[in-house]
Amino acid sequence: MSGNAFRYDFGNDVPMEEVQASILLAVLGCESLHGETGVHLNATYSLDVAGRTCVVDVSNDVGSDLNRLFAGFVRREFGRGKFSVKRIEGLSAIKR
Repeated sequence: MSGNAFRYDFGNDVPMEEVQASILLAVLGCESLHGETGVHLNATYSLDVAGRTCVVDVSNDVGSDLNRLFAGFVRREFGRGKFSVKRIEGLSAIKR
């Protein structure tokens, strides 16, 4: 498996406040699976509202689950044609 993060790029017609709500819902769902402390210690993502991107670290099980939840939420809310997603190398885009 190559890449340790996924980068989501959202179209101009996607409200970024809804993307932010989706990542927060994914965090809450992930807390149900891994506990609040487990998510705090192991889930890393970066939401760039101005750049219309979100990067999710998938280098561990917690991040992989966060990514799965987020991907499902945004696909259902906005549709597949409203964003693109690709696997990327490195985590330089992620800020904690």
